[in-house]
Amino acid sequence: MTDLKDPPEELTKGDFSQVSKPFELFGEWLEEAGGTEPNDPNALSLATVDETGLPNVRMVLLKGFDERGFVFYTNFESAKGRELLSAGKAAMCFHWKSLRRQVRIRGLVQEVSQEEADEYYRSRPRGSRIGAWASKQSRPLESRFALEKEVAKYTAKFGIGDIPRPEHWSGMRLVPLSLEFWHDRPFRLHDRIVFKREEPGQEWAKERLYP
Repeated sequence: MTDLKDPPEELTKGDFSQVSKPFELFGEWLEEAGGTEPNDPNALSLATVDETGLPNVRMVLLKGFDERGFVFYTNFESAKGRELLSAGKAAMCFHWKSLRRQVRIRGLVQEVSQEEADEYYRSRPRGSRIGAWASKQSRPLESRFALEKEVAKYTAKFGIGDIPRPEHWSGMRLVPLSLEFWHDRPFRLHDRIVFKREEPGQEWAKERLYP
């Protein structure tokens, strides 16, 4: 087995323990990742639970964030969508390997406004908008050809005109109750700073954790 070495010194510099505004720190880290990650610096793992409490996790893309929370989009009829709507809670993790950093977020989920969802949907490539109609996400698919038939059907249906957003396709906002920032340090003595609150809108409490 390969013995992984400690990270280069230049990747372990930078003290973020004095930061008091977690969204500002997240924005800085995301911006830095945009310059170092080869693909999708906005990729995150999203964790949900089904009706039995069994966890599910998958990769999705962050499409926006502000102090209200972190936004992503999905088919509400998918396994992911059903679990989000049922539990009303979720967790996400960003991992930027090039920077040796990660951010873990846990909180409540809520639907974005119709206006937000419509605006983002209109910004998507036409093929992706067709795909939102054609794919019965997470449900059994008999063949690739069956999917291509659905794509062809909706391509013909909408022609060259506008493609409305399906009612079952929209966005979710994770409203954080905790955000943990992790930065690799030599000898496994990592930095971990967590911001917590009991309810949305409250002031953040901050503490350092043992690695």
